[in-house]
Amino acid sequence: MKKAGHLVVFAVLIMGLLLCTACAGRHEKQDGTVYNIYYVNKEETKIVAREYVSETSEGDALLEELLEQLSHISEKMDYQALLSKEISVEGHTLENGLLTLDFDESYKELRGTREILARASIVRTLTQLPGVERITFTVMGEQLMDASGATVGVMAADTFIENAGNEINAYEKVDLKLYFANETGDSLVEENRRNVVYNSNISLEKLVVEKLVQGPMTDGAYPTINPATKIVSVTVKDGTCYVNLNDDFLSQPYNVASDVTIYSITNSLVELSNVNRVQISVNGKTDISYRENMSLNNVFERNLDILDPGSVQ
Repeated sequence: MKKAGHLVVFAVLIMGLLLCTACAGRHEKQDGTVYNIYYVNKEETKIVAREYVSETSEGDALLEELLEQLSHISEKMDYQALLSKEISVEGHTLENGLLTLDFDESYKELRGTREILARASIVRTLTQLPGVERITFTVMGEQLMDASGATVGVMAADTFIENAGNEINAYEKVDLKLYFANETGDSLVEENRRNVVYNSNISLEKLVVEKLVQGPMTDGAYPTINPATKIVSVTVKDGTCYVNLNDDFLSQPYNVASDVTIYSITNSLVELSNVNRVQISVNGKTDISYRENMSLNNVFERNLDILDPGSVQ
C-alpha cells in the first residue's frame, strides 16, 4: 500500500509540474515593444492607459499603427476610443523632435472636454515614439485653435496633467506681452496675446519662453530664437529669472541682431510681476557668449531703447 501511495504522490507532482509549465507558456513575454495606448474612461473625465505590444520598428508604419489603436473600441465597454474612422491624419512631419500632425476637417467635430481628452490621448501615446518629444496639431494646414480661439501650440506628454481626475481643470487663461523682432531684425516689436490658455502645471515664466521659441502670431513680428531650442529649466529666485536653454539656442537661423534675441527674452519675462531681471545660460553654463558679443555672464534688465518706436501697441 505504501508503494501505491508513493505512486499517487509522484503522479500528482508530475501533473503539477505540467500545469506550471503550461501556465508559464501562456505568460511568456511577447516579442516587440510595449506602448501605452490612451483612451477615455466611461465617464469622460480622464484618459486611461492600456498596454499594446508592437513588432513594428519603422517610424511611419509605427505611427500609423498607434493611431489605428487609438480608434479601437473596447469590447468590455470599460473605455472609449477618442478617434473615429472618419477622422484621419492627412499628413505629418517630424523635425528636431517636433511632430506635426495635420488632420482633416472632421477633427473640428470634436469639441469641449472630448476634444481636450483626444489631444491628451494622442500626445501621450505618440510621444512614446522614438525621436518624438513634442507634438503640434494642424487642421488642413491651419494651426489648431481651442474653444476660446487661442492657438493650441506645441504640446508634450506633461502638458496634460490629472487634476482630481479631471483633465480640463488643468487649464487657465492669461494675457501675455511678448517681444519679437521687427522686419529688419534690429529692434523689438510688441505682441499682445489675450486669453492664452495654458497648463496650470507650467509656470508663467516657462510659458513665456515656450511662446518665444514657438515664434510670433502677428504680422510684422518675426522670430528671435532658433525653433530647435529646447528649454532645460526656467526658475525664479529673488526677482531673477534663470533661463537655461540647450545649445541649439546658440545657433541663429534668422537675420536678427544678438541683442534683439537677448532682450526679446528679457523684456518678455520682465513683463511678469515677479521678474525684475534675467540670467540666461546654455546647458547650465554662463561663462560663454551669445554670438560672440553678448556675454551670458551678465544679468539682463528691461531695455526699452531697443523697441521699434513705430510698433508699440
